[in-house]
Amino acid sequence: MNYRNRNFKVTGEDMSNDIKREIFEWLKAIVLALILAFIIRGFIFEPMIVPSGSMIPTIQINDRILVNKYIYRFQSPEYNDIVVFRYPDDHKQIFVKRLIGKGGDVIEIRDSVLYRNDEPIQEPQLNEAMYNDFGPYKVPEGHYFMLGDNRNNSKDSRFWDNKYVSREQIVGKATYRIWPINRIGALK
Repeated sequence: MNYRNRNFKVTGEDMSNDIKREIFEWLKAIVLALILAFIIRGFIFEPMIVPSGSMIPTIQINDRILVNKYIYRFQSPEYNDIVVFRYPDDHKQIFVKRLIGKGGDVIEIRDSVLYRNDEPIQEPQLNEAMYNDFGPYKVPEGHYFMLGDNRNNSKDSRFWDNKYVSREQIVGKATYRIWPINRIGALK
């Protein structure tokens, strides 16, 4: 077959249809990307900025962290997890603190030492001794007791009107620092 002799005409209508198909393909790709981003951010991972120093030295002011929002669907929060949750006294605010006590635990701070069920807890992440004694308080079932790592400058369970975080208030687990670049890594 000799293609040189064939005359192919591109009409304005063909061009218009090609442009419409191209625009439609781009719109499908954009909509799909937005849906995936919504699903990932809403149910799997969400980046957050930490605006306070209550978790120093573990998390610095303005660090960006990645919150794993699905992990607690498959396992319960554990001691020392860094948990992101809705503040019990104002559900519009999001806090990040370390999980210290679970339902049934008795939490107390005396002579600058944290006790869980009368056992002293080693806390190598702390920079300084705690100033004040606190408790004892018994954590209700289905709730958690949270403390910041910067104990002398942290608005945490010790000072809230509603001292405990319910399971429903937990957003997820802070797993990684993603900014600044010189401190990227897993949170512990």
